[in-house]
Amino acid sequence: MRFVIARFPFDLTRSGVLESMKGIKPEHASGQSVIIGRRTYPLKQVGQVITRQDRRDFSAGEILRAMTQLGFTCRNPTPAPAPTQVLTPLQQASAMLGAPAAGILTTR
Repeated sequence: MRFVIARFPFDLTRSGVLESMKGIKPEHASGQSVIIGRRTYPLKQVGQVITRQDRRDFSAGEILRAMTQLGFTCRNPTPAPAPTQVLTPLQQASAMLGAPAAGILTTR
C-alpha cells in the first residue's frame, strides 16, 4: 500500500515491515506502540526503521495510521484513573445535605 509519511510516498507491505524489523531490538515503549511479531515497538522507532528518516520528520499518528491499515495491532496507553477520595459516612451525609464538610468549624 502507498502511504505518505513526512510528505514522502512509501510503498509498504506487511511482509516488508516484518522483514525490516527482523533483528531490531525494541526500545522501551512508554507511549504509543505497535506489536510486530511477538515484540512491542514504539511507533517512532518503527517509523525510523521503515522510512530511514529522522524521528522528528514524521508524527506518530502517520505511522499509527499506516501500521493499522497494514493489519498490525497498535496500542495507546491509557492514563491510570485518578484515585477517588473516600468519604466517611458523615462526610457523605454532609455533602448530600449541602452542609459544610465535617471537621470545618464555623464561628459566629
